[in-house]
Amino acid sequence: MNKKLKYERNKMAKNNFRLPKFYELEIVNEKSRVVGKIRIKPNGILWKSRSSRDWLGVNLETFTAFMKEKGMKLKH
Repeated sequence: MNKKLKYERNKMAKNNFRLPKFYELEIVNEKSRVVGKIRIKPNGILWKSRSSRDWLGVNLETFTAFMKEKGMKLKH
């Protein structure tokens, strides 16, 4: 970000918002029961099942390679 722009923005407002360090989403089945969670961070993707306390994760390079090899093209 441009230093001048950042300075101008801070001059306009006393308070600012802090962006979250990650986004966490619940994965639910057709009965609306939680089956797991996915957490998206700037440096990787994590997943855990509903009954687990442990997160499994990969860095973005590994995730990118996996999606290029195994991912299917879908309409969004």
